Amino acid sequence: MTRPLLQVVALTPGDAGGAAAGGADRIELLARPDTGGITPELDVVQAMREATDLPLRVRLRLRESYGSDGGELTRLIGLAQQMVGIGVDGFSFGFVSPDLGIDVSLTRALADALGGTPWTFHGAFDQVLDRRRGYADLRDVRGMDGILTAGSARGLEFGADDLCREAAADPALAAVLIAGGGLRAEDVPWLARAGVRGFHVGSSVRPGRSAKAYVDAGLVRSWRSLVDDSVAAAL
Repeated sequence: MTRPLLQVVALTPGDAGGAAAGGADRIELLARPDTGGITPELDVVQAMREATDLPLRVRLRLRESYGSDGGELTRLIGLAQQMVGIGVDGFSFGFVSPDLGIDVSLTRALADALGGTPWTFHGAFDQVLDRRRGYADLRDVRGMDGILTAGSARGLEFGADDLCREAAADPALAAVLIAGGGLRAEDVPWLARAGVRGFHVGSSVRPGRSAKAYVDAGLVRSWRSLVDDSVAAAL
């Protein structure tokens, strides 16, 4: 059995040790989590790469909205190329159009510019009105290997049931889903039974759920055990 994915949000290089010691599979590095996450400074990316051997995905987003334009796309491509040069393994990004669909042209343009570097369509997916069409729009985009979603723009507290139904109905989709956005311990067994194999945690692995506290190895370890045990029980 392939081990399920446990992805941990990191804000600074100080988060790396707790994520690794707790058994995380991958780090997603971002800044300003209060805005949904934007691209961190390059020196932070460099320091994080030096701090850990864990696979590292960096958020590519320069504005607080989930839209974009050609000028910003050019900047993102340049930043991504610099990050690949310092050892970044992958990215998370995603663009939503004014009519609340996947902005396929911008998403494809950035994915193609990355030349096959793997990436996740981040939680912007939950802004999409027609989720089924959104999934279809992303299926063959180059390098996309995960879709981070809570099943609802209001978080997993409201979207877990729908996300379970979507995963159970389409095993190929379930294989790329990463459940995140207020993930609760009680959600994990149900998501695992539905076929979800990717799990994403942020504030829940920080003491007091505070962005000022570093990722805690013990809290990560608890999620690691829960995810592994839930998936094993679902098989």
